[in-house]
Amino acid sequence: MSDKQINPALLLAIMSDFSDRDVYVSVMKGVVAQINAQIRVVDLTHQIPPQNIAAARFCLLNAYPYFPVGTVYVAVVDPGVGSRRRAIAVEFAQGFLVGPDNGLFSGVLSQSPAISTVELTNPHYWRTPEPSKTFHGRDIFAPVGAHLASGIALKQLGQEIDSATLVQLDIGECHQTNSAVTGCIQYTDHFGNLISNIPGRYLQGKNWSVQVAGVMIPGCETYSDVRVGEVAAFVGSHGWVEIAINGGNACSHLQINWQDALQVLFVEKNQTA
Repeated sequence: MSDKQINPALLLAIMSDFSDRDVYVSVMKGVVAQINAQIRVVDLTHQIPPQNIAAARFCLLNAYPYFPVGTVYVAVVDPGVGSRRRAIAVEFAQGFLVGPDNGLFSGVLSQSPAISTVELTNPHYWRTPEPSKTFHGRDIFAPVGAHLASGIALKQLGQEIDSATLVQLDIGECHQTNSAVTGCIQYTDHFGNLISNIPGRYLQGKNWSVQVAGVMIPGCETYSDVRVGEVAAFVGSHGWVEIAINGGNACSHLQINWQDALQVLFVEKNQTA
C-alpha cells in the first residue's frame, strides 16, 4: 500500500530570515525542485529580521488564511539550528507546517490547533542522512516540505509527538476592562508601522484612543484621516490595532518597538481624546 495521501494543493510556501543577498533561498528551492519540479513555490518573505522568531510568528499568522487548504508552509527562522531543539512537521486544518520547534508556529496554532505533530527523525526524507549543523533549511525542512507537498503521509516523516509539548512563544497578552484594553507591540513592518496584539473586534461600536509612550493618539480609520506627518491609530488590514504616521515612520518617531506596552482607551461620545 502506498504511503502517499491526497494533497491537491501541491503548493509550498516558504519563509525565512535569509534575505535575498545570498543563495540560501535559491538553494532551498533547488532542493524542492530536485524532489518534485511540479511543486509551486511561493515566497512569503525572506526579510524577517535575523533570528526574530516573533516577527516570523506574526508574518506566518497573517499569511496562512489566504492560501489553499493543503498548502505546506516551510518556515526557517532558526537561531537554535544544530542544537537539541526539535525539527517538526505539523498537520493542521489548512495544511502543514515544517520547521524548528521554537515557537514560530504558535500564532497559527492558536487559531487553528494542531491535528498531528511529528518530530522529523526519518532521514529517508532528508536531503542527506548527515545534514549540515547550520543549514537545516536545505537539508531537512525543504526536502520534508517537498515530500509533504507531493503527498507523503505525515506519519512517514518521523516519530509522533504530543502537540501540547510544542514551544509557545510568549508575546504578551492583552487585557480588557470596561474602559480600556492593555496590550503591547507585537510587530513592526517595513514602513515602521507598529502593530499591537489588540484585536480590532474589541473596538467595534466604540470611540477610542491609543495611549503609548506618553502620547495620546485618536482612533481613526486610515492613514489619510490625519495630515502628513501626524500619528494615526486604526485597525489595520490584518485585524490588529496599528499605529502609523501618515508618510512617516512611527517606530522611529515614537521610539517604541516590540513588546512595548500601550493602552486603547474607550471614550464617551461627548468627550474628546
